[in-house]
Formats: sequence, C-alpha cells, structure tokens
Amino acid sequence: MGTVTRGTTNPNRLRRMDRWIAATHGAELRRSPDPIAVDLGYGAAPWTAVELLTRLRTAAPRTQVFGVEIEPARVAAALPYEREGLTFLHGGFEVPVPGRPSLIRAANVLRQYDEEQVAEVWKRLCARLAPAGEGSRGGLLVEGTCDEIGRRHVWVALGPEGPRTVTFATRLGSLDRPSDLAERLPKALIHRNVPGEPVHAFLRDFDRAWAAAAPYASYGARQRWIRAVRDLSADWPLADGIARRRQGEVTVRWEALAPRF
Repeated sequence: MGTVTRGTTNPNRLRRMDRWIAATHGAELRRSPDPIAVDLGYGAAPWTAVELLTRLRTAAPRTQVFGVEIEPARVAAALPYEREGLTFLHGGFEVPVPGRPSLIRAANVLRQYDEEQVAEVWKRLCARLAPAGEGSRGGLLVEGTCDEIGRRHVWVALGPEGPRTVTFATRLGSLDRPSDLAERLPKALIHRNVPGEPVHAFLRDFDRAWAAAAPYASYGARQRWIRAVRDLSADWPLADGIARRRQGEVTVRWEALAPRF
C-alpha cells in the first residue's frame, strides 16, 4: 500500500534522525518485551536500515529492525544484507511486520505525496504502533525529510495518539540562518511556510533570535545556536534540553506549529 519513491539514498544520510531516536526513544525500546523497529521505504539501497540497527542497538540491544519497501526489486537486492536482527520485507503503509512496532521511521517517503494525503497516512501508521500502557507512551512514528547528505533535517514525531513534536536538526557549520531549514520541512508543513501560519512565524522568530545571538558566533556556531534557542524558548514551547541543542537540534511542540485550517 503506497507509491514507489525515487529511492534516493546515501550512507549516513539519516544519522541525525537516528541519534535523536536512540537518545529520546531508547528507554521505550528497552522497556518493550519485543522491540521492533521499521525502516519504511528505505530506498534503492539498504544502507539506512543497516545503520538503524547499529544505532538502535547501542541504546536497546534486543531491537529487531525490519526494512520495508514497496518495490520488490529493492527487497531482492537488500536480502544479502540480512543478518541477525535485520530482515527485509515487501510492503508499504500496511507495515507487514509481526506484532506492533515500537518504532516506525519514514524518512523522505511522503515528500512525493499531496499534503491532503498526509493525515490519512499518519493515521494508518500510528494505528500500527505499539499501544501506550502503564509506564509507556507507546510506539513512535518519525516522519520527515532531509537533504541528500543529511546536513539538514526536519521531522515530526507521532505516538499512537497522533503528532507530538517537530524537530529541526542541522550541521551548524552549514547554516546561514535557521530559516534555511524551511526547504526540508515535511510535507505536512512545507506548504504552510507562508505569513499567517505558525511555522512561518516560528522560523521568522528563530531568524531574529539567531541575529540577536550574533555576538556569540565568536565562540562558535554551537554557542550561537544554544543562545538563540534559549531566547526562542521565551515565546515558543520547546520540548528538549541543552544536550540535544548542543547537537544542533531544537524540538517544538506540534500544537504550536500545527497548520491552521
């Protein structure tokens, strides 16, 4: 179920997303009796699924990763890369894996879809996640877009109940201003970066905070970013801490950026 994507992929392209998942969702994976992670739409080569297994197992050693692709030829090409903990399957948004995944990662998959299709895809994928329970928020869907070499990335994190947060992540040395990340907004937000929409206001305010933090540039781009994000937090509900911000990230509550209909 779904449409074949262009399949563009590169080694290490999704490292920022993977590290964020391991840091913020690793505890949920460890608590799960059968932690299953899905790399949905991994593309023409299996690199991102192989790397996801390696990175998640640093946080949760029992994690099993399934690479799922709608193009049968891509699945056949990936089979030689299977190993303990890594399996490749033919499928799409139905996510044909055993059980309820603790994680579904869909990177650069919805870029080719219409904005009107996103909500239904999110709903379908969230329904496949492990449910919330005592001491658990349930599974996590991470859906977003990055550039070809993974320097700039924006993703939405969703639980079984729906969207939770939006994360902006970048290699700070490549950044002129925070609004450079606008071109990597996920499909649900990219057409909303116009005056009157919350995501446009957020990026405007971020650019202003970045400009005001210019004196900190003498200490490096990281210190300038940290200061700009601190100032931004006065007006926007941020959901991360200094450890993630030092990585060139900022996470915002979804409700603050959700499109106005």
